Amino acid sequence: MTQISTASGDIHPRNPWIAALFSFALPGLGQLYNGDLNKALWLFLGFVLIGCFPGVAIAALYVPAVLMLPLLVISVALTLGVWGVAIVDAWRGAARRLVYTRREWQVSGLYVLLFLVGSAFILVLRADVQQRMVQTFNIPTAAMQPSVLRGDWLFADKRYNCPGCKTAVAIGDIGVFVFPNDRTQYYIKRVIGLPGDRVSITSHNVVVNGLSLSRSEAAEGDFLVVTEQAGQHSWRVQWKNTGASRDFNVTVPPGQIFLLGDNRDLSTDSRQFGTVPLSDLVGNARQIWFSYGKDGIRWDRLGKVLE
Repeated sequence: MTQISTASGDIHPRNPWIAALFSFALPGLGQLYNGDLNKALWLFLGFVLIGCFPGVAIAALYVPAVLMLPLLVISVALTLGVWGVAIVDAWRGAARRLVYTRREWQVSGLYVLLFLVGSAFILVLRADVQQRMVQTFNIPTAAMQPSVLRGDWLFADKRYNCPGCKTAVAIGDIGVFVFPNDRTQYYIKRVIGLPGDRVSITSHNVVVNGLSLSRSEAAEGDFLVVTEQAGQHSWRVQWKNTGASRDFNVTVPPGQIFLLGDNRDLSTDSRQFGTVPLSDLVGNARQIWFSYGKDGIRWDRLGKVLE
């Protein structure tokens, strides 16, 4: 009987723990460690396409409001599923390779390089989606009550107020903009005046170009709740019943917009910091995807479309 010997330097059994750890760090990297290049590429691409794009973007921008939350949950579940499959498959694949001839390119430096390149690609892709399509924001104050509550997490449509965007800025939009007094922060307020508009506030009445936005008023506890309307937009704002009346008049300069918070006596807005450059309006608040208050999760607000 002839025994075939293999040089000890060519025998490199795959370690299941290392393979699983590699795929935990970056889906597909463990498969590459096992020598399965095709499977590595498909797992990595699946993780990127589901987890970075289009999962969140489609859920936030392209489906009816009633489907937003289910699609978002499905996207997250699929992302975690692909990740888990990659880890388990890497473990099992390594366990089957008790005798393995390592390829010349399978060196530690390559794994580190691919991890860095793959991670950078994911970060760049996610940043691009946030910059050009959709971004999430958490609301830390009550300045936009009753429309937007403290503790709401919402999607802002970034395909807004830009060259070629199909959605133009309109009175009544809930806009996300760069705060003029601290350009590291974003504020969220409602657009009330566009360039050239004349805005006046008397008592609880907001008038734009001589037309009142108020449609109805109702007392609710310590607040006077006013329904306002402009074009297709209709929304509710609140004033303190005991709040002192302060008249305000302004003509919005060219290239600027005038914004108010819906919680009129609490909000810091264009009445204090002035009008805002139209170019600093970066998104249109679209839909709430999560909401948490002092009593826990506000289930009735999940998926709510903002008016």
